[in-house]
Amino acid sequence: MDLWALGFSAMWVKGADLDALALDWCLDLATRTPCHLSEILDHNIDDGSTWVAEANGWIGIVPAHADGECLRSITEGGRQALGLRMDINGNAYFDYARDGHILVSFDPTWPEKRYGDDPHALDHLMDGLRFQISDDDVLDDRVEEMESISSALALIGRITETDIAIDWFLAQHSCMRPTS
Repeated sequence: MDLWALGFSAMWVKGADLDALALDWCLDLATRTPCHLSEILDHNIDDGSTWVAEANGWIGIVPAHADGECLRSITEGGRQALGLRMDINGNAYFDYARDGHILVSFDPTWPEKRYGDDPHALDHLMDGLRFQISDDDVLDDRVEEMESISSALALIGRITETDIAIDWFLAQHSCMRPTS
């Protein structure tokens, strides 16, 4: 079983230190141990651990409640946050918040329907990414669902100015158990 089969939810936050986020997320810093993302599902099932990754001034959290309201509240006071989540039914959501406002929110499989206070704030970073799911009758230059999700991850990499694979998903970071 993998994170995608159960759904997936991740958040990236800039402008907060790990101590503050651990408090917000009720994570016990004393339980911090090295961990790869590929190991977090087993840890999460066993003891509720969360994967915490730091790169380029951003802190990534998996799994995270990355819905719009959570992102909005965590960004009050000058922070930025990104959320990507996919539920077990295959619905995907991307959100970008700053200073307590959801600026951009969209389904990676249908980015033309964007919402938020400034729905086109990330347009300059989306250039060249392929989100749109193709209709069944489109045979040339087809875009599949997983390519749209990969484009959302590439967008996160562009925003955080990191290599999403090497700096985040393939690197060893930490897991932390919840506070008791």
